[in-house]
Amino acid sequence: MKATFLDDRGVVQVSGDDARKFLNGLVTTDVTKLVPGEARFGALLTPQGKIIIDFLVTQVPATEGGERFLLDVPRALAQALADKLNVYKLRAKVAVGNLSDRLGVIAVWDGAVGTMPEQSFIDPRHERLGARVIASQDALADIAARLGAEIAGAEAYEAHRIDCSVPRGGLDFMYGDAFPHETNMDRLHGVDIGKGCYVGQEVVSRMHHRGTTRTRTAQVLLDGLSPEPGTPILAGEKTVGTMGSAAQRKGMALLRIDRATEAMEAGTPLTAGGLTLRVADPDALQGAPKQTVA
Repeated sequence: MKATFLDDRGVVQVSGDDARKFLNGLVTTDVTKLVPGEARFGALLTPQGKIIIDFLVTQVPATEGGERFLLDVPRALAQALADKLNVYKLRAKVAVGNLSDRLGVIAVWDGAVGTMPEQSFIDPRHERLGARVIASQDALADIAARLGAEIAGAEAYEAHRIDCSVPRGGLDFMYGDAFPHETNMDRLHGVDIGKGCYVGQEVVSRMHHRGTTRTRTAQVLLDGLSPEPGTPILAGEKTVGTMGSAAQRKGMALLRIDRATEAMEAGTPLTAGGLTLRVADPDALQGAPKQTVA
């Protein structure tokens, strides 16, 4: 088992008597079904249905001030998210705070997860991703010792994430420029189609039911060196996508479904920065979504 502190992650707290209803009316996941010790994957969208920020949300024991929810978010966007939520709260009995100056996220993976510390949860996106603990960086050594985990570098977790085909915002797609289906949120249990209204819901529902997704994030296999994130992916002279993050000869790529499929069917090699790559699972571009959360 391995453990590492993810210094690119921050924590935003939403608490109060109206916290659950408040969050549920804004985000893609059904917060009404969340219970303490569990987590759900979701996102806050623009009215046009594009991702402002994605996150993991967990419920922690309530206080006298009502229910408490902690959002595991990109640290660089934590304050912006807190500010955005404060704009939305109006008269709701909700308090929003950025706790990233004292709390962060520890990832634990590559082994059976036993008894976990407080404020921990299984990552709901993929069965192999492991668990996360909301704690300070100073707690890493103690948590690793209690779990019998080896402390690893953040780059080891990045390789594991890519191996699980889980995209990362800011590298594999750009915030404000991607729809949830393009980043596989529908396949990673991040979109609950059956829930009620939330910001951007009409666009997401339409894409889901009409099958109008034109772009998908997919894992690619590399023969050697890794292209830089943002490098155009070409089939001959035609651009078919954009390269994302990469590690250990695997990477993530945002691909135009029609163009990439046409190239693969024609046997046209895909390249990025002059380096050859191939789609790990061509069916992932066309296959039906995995079951969304219940």
